[in-house]
Amino acid sequence: MFSIIRRGGLVLLLLALAIPAPGGEKAKGKPKHTNRLAKETSPYLLMHAHNPTNWYAWGPEAFEKAKKENKLVFLSIGYSSCYWCHVMERESFDNEDVAKILNDHFVCIKVDREERPDIDHIYMTALYTQGRSGGWPLSFFLLPDGKPVFGGTYWPREDKKFDDETAPGFKSILKVVMDAWKEKRAVLEEQGDKMAANTRRSLENAGGIGVAIVDLDRKLVEAVVETLKEEFDP
Repeated sequence: MFSIIRRGGLVLLLLALAIPAPGGEKAKGKPKHTNRLAKETSPYLLMHAHNPTNWYAWGPEAFEKAKKENKLVFLSIGYSSCYWCHVMERESFDNEDVAKILNDHFVCIKVDREERPDIDHIYMTALYTQGRSGGWPLSFFLLPDGKPVFGGTYWPREDKKFDDETAPGFKSILKVVMDAWKEKRAVLEEQGDKMAANTRRSLENAGGIGVAIVDLDRKLVEAVVETLKEEFDP
């Protein structure tokens, strides 16, 4: 009996040594990287708070930096349950080499489409004006004033070969855009003006979105509330 207890105690000791303490590796110290998204409340943005990519939330700070440093903006829009958003994060945004390119040459903005559907709607419309199909993550290069230049959805980090053709990956796209901004800036600025005008026109012609078809007053609001109360289950 004593030998069985001893053997059992040894097994328990070995198991105790093998099981990590609560918190795992993170309990040993702080994350290697922390960016401005750590101050946000959106679950999706917080998922990217420890990327090496130096993310900004949507706001004047990011665009002021882009104007001051004369850089393009890289905008990434997604949401917490988006599969390909997480794939692109793992492949690119959490990759040190890709993050260095983004941090050195762009101002990077991350947007939660569930928190800011208005921004998502504008740039998704801009993508449609390029004749491209939409989806998430929505990836866009913007001029420092926010005008769209070139966009897409998910881009794999490296080039992908399909039969006899090669589809450019995110790293290749970054290089093309960087070179264009350096050597053909006027062309990109003209393209941004055209895309902004086309996007504005599409939004204005989209069936009166955002335009009230009746006058809004307190009586109308109260009537809506009363109607909803009749169907509400306390």
